[in-house]
Amino acid sequence: MIKTTCGLDCPDACGIVVAPEHFPKITSDTAHPTSNGALCALLNKYMLDETRIKKARVNGKEVTLDEVLNVTKEALNTDSKLLWRGSGNFGVMQEITNLLFEKLEGSTTKGTLCDGSGDAGILEGREINHILPPEQIDKAEVVVVWGKNITVTASHLMPYLEGKKIIVIDPVKTAIAKKADLYLQITPRSDFYVAIMLARFTLMGDHEDSDFIEEFASDIEDFYDFTREFRIRPILEYIDIDLNKMGQLLELILGKKTVFLIGNGVQKYSTGASTLHAIDALAATLGLFGKEGCGVGFLGNSKLNFKNPFAVKTNKVEKVNTAFGDFETVLIQGGNPVASMPNSNHVIAELKKTHTIIYYGLYENETSAMANIVIPAKNFFEKEDVRLSYAHQYVNPMRKVHNCEYGISEYDFTNTLVQKFGFDALESEEHYINLWLDQCKKEGDYYIHPAYQEIPYAEGFGENADEEFIFPDEFEDDFIKTKQFTRARRKSKKEVVISDYWLISPKANKALNTQFQRDNKVVLHPSLGFNNGEEVKVFSEHGEQNFIVKNSEDIREDSVLITANAVGVNFLTPNIISEEGNSACYQEVKVKVEKLNA
Repeated sequence: MIKTTCGLDCPDACGIVVAPEHFPKITSDTAHPTSNGALCALLNKYMLDETRIKKARVNGKEVTLDEVLNVTKEALNTDSKLLWRGSGNFGVMQEITNLLFEKLEGSTTKGTLCDGSGDAGILEGREINHILPPEQIDKAEVVVVWGKNITVTASHLMPYLEGKKIIVIDPVKTAIAKKADLYLQITPRSDFYVAIMLARFTLMGDHEDSDFIEEFASDIEDFYDFTREFRIRPILEYIDIDLNKMGQLLELILGKKTVFLIGNGVQKYSTGASTLHAIDALAATLGLFGKEGCGVGFLGNSKLNFKNPFAVKTNKVEKVNTAFGDFETVLIQGGNPVASMPNSNHVIAELKKTHTIIYYGLYENETSAMANIVIPAKNFFEKEDVRLSYAHQYVNPMRKVHNCEYGISEYDFTNTLVQKFGFDALESEEHYINLWLDQCKKEGDYYIHPAYQEIPYAEGFGENADEEFIFPDEFEDDFIKTKQFTRARRKSKKEVVISDYWLISPKANKALNTQFQRDNKVVLHPSLGFNNGEEVKVFSEHGEQNFIVKNSEDIREDSVLITANAVGVNFLTPNIISEEGNSACYQEVKVKVEKLNA
């Protein structure tokens, strides 16, 4: 039996046990601290059933692996080349291709399609983004699930919520919202205002944690003045929550050990950094940092305090709004930018300007279809790697458990090309893996992250844990000022008037981004007059796509829900970059829905 770890881009980073002779049968590592004895369907069904790329191709013709690497070498032998990497595999060895591009003086990317905006907001207040250990969630009395569809995106956290008061803040009535003690179905993109109002009401009622504030947050009076810049009545109307519900929420958490679990949904906007900063400020006002059973859990910095051997000095271009057309050759590794990047029309137009597209990955998709060169990769069962988590402190080796006759690992790919260009060979694969593991503390079969703190921020904030929390003191929201929209208002029992709809694009339960099971559904509120199963056109200023209607009362009347895996959803989304954090803003858009036979 071999112990290994799931490499899918998920916070759980579950432990796996495999008998190599019985592969692909896999089971959960029941001794792993966070796996809870189960594996999700993405891992033990959809991934293992997915059809793989088995043959390399050059301009549609199948070639050997050695031939495709020779052609790749020639394609990279140009003055303008870009490495664009996705998150199909979350092992640290994926970044070893950085070493090739550093040697070739090529370009890499900066920013993220995921959590950069939220991370920037956390750094504004705390100056450092520590992971909230799951055991602190377990010790909480109240858990606020905020913009996080936890049963889909972090299902192994569910046991930690048992026996606790649950509050859910989300525009969508998720599965966890239906079981919550209190549910606030807020207007999309209003999370900043919710946090600011809750902080203001806390301070108005003298419910702040005076001892914590005196030691760690002395600028509270300036923050209180900032919250008073927002008028209560119009803000409550905008977020669509009445004063009574806000009071109920505060009543449930005041004086209780409380954890906020924050999802990516709250920061998929230009102002995402301000939103996370505001939520952190609310937590600081309540004194929820540095105490047992308390904290704010977003996506922690998984590489914090690591010396990263793959951190390189290269020219960097934006990952969100990549100007692919500026490069003669583009190497796309472990990603599907045609479908996963915002504004697909723009992405396709940019990629068509390049001379050579190299796709290096596991599965056929919209990007491999555009590629001149296709190189099959190994999956994480077929190579050695190390897995970090952005939601817990355990660092796990990813062991090779299966020999596969096709594909090439990132280490072998990079080492081969480095030598084809005449550079010295890389250090051994074991050398790089040990560089990561040797920085951790070993506990039995598992390793502990070098930045692990049992109770984060117990001594203070900042890199040296001797700073105070920094409160927000300004906020501008040009989108709200410039975009015209009409809130849903019921004129009668049968009529609802809405001009545009907020687009909500959460993760799907049978897919990981654009991998595995994809659909073409749009979820609408039944009152909008569309029929289940009918095809409609959804469009924005960026593009359009047809979808099949699924009616649900779980969605607000002013919103549409199209999961991030849906075919064509990113023809609707904007290729703008967040104000802070160089992050994608997938939900910074309103869409229209039209019957095809109208």
